[in-house]
Amino acid sequence: MSNEKKALDGIKQSSGTEQGEYGIDEFVSHHLDELPPSYWEKHVGTSKPANEQVIDLLILRSKWEDEEVYDFTLPDDVTDYVVSVSFDEDGSIEDISMEN
Repeated sequence: MSNEKKALDGIKQSSGTEQGEYGIDEFVSHHLDELPPSYWEKHVGTSKPANEQVIDLLILRSKWEDEEVYDFTLPDDVTDYVVSVSFDEDGSIEDISMEN
């Protein structure tokens, strides 16, 4: 399994946990408040998506060349925020955080 896939799985698993509170859950709630209903209707077919629907929209924005860090964001350049996933030397997820 690629680290990109592992990172997305880790994001999904952290949702609703203490780890997700300042990572993916903060990212989702921020964007549900900030983005217009038309954005959500276009991408998921409803103006009030569930957290899982927002998480399923995440796309890879960048991978840091010098480290195993992957930054995910929403499609269509609607935000400067990313959910950043970093891996340790053993290939395990070290941290998941929201950054801008």
